[in-house]
Amino acid sequence: MTFEEYVHSRGTALVRFARLLTGDDDRADDLVQDVLAKAFVHWRRVSKADRPDVYVRRMLVNANASWWRRRASGELSVAVPPEPPPGGSADIGSVLAERDRLLRLVARLPVRQRAVLVLRYYEDLDDQTIAEILRCSPVTVRTTAQRALATLRARTEMTEHVR
Repeated sequence: MTFEEYVHSRGTALVRFARLLTGDDDRADDLVQDVLAKAFVHWRRVSKADRPDVYVRRMLVNANASWWRRRASGELSVAVPPEPPPGGSADIGSVLAERDRLLRLVARLPVRQRAVLVLRYYEDLDDQTIAEILRCSPVTVRTTAQRALATLRARTEMTEHVR
């Protein structure tokens, strides 16, 4: 597969993944662009990997973690309200408020926990594939997911008590 074919077939999915990973549309676009530029330079090595998509996703996860590590980064993430669900009968304001609340809770998770949840529940990847992307064991993936979900449950309960 050529680099152009890969970007054409997987580019949109990579941007969606990065948006969930970063919580910011603009930073996600920049992240994907930077990672694809690096992948292009090394495309022979990337395309020879057993699963190039796993390789590129790992690059995205690592690049996102590097961004958070940089103390000199003066950029601030500004949340954009999500699109309303199509044809819902519930009050659109309360649906958007609940979705925004949950996205903010997920965004507060540590980078690795957020990456595991996005890869598992949004990208629908199995633990073995997530472990390859994050370069850890499947047991670590399961443990990280359990801790992330426990944190989300605790924070959800805290915010519900405040209401």
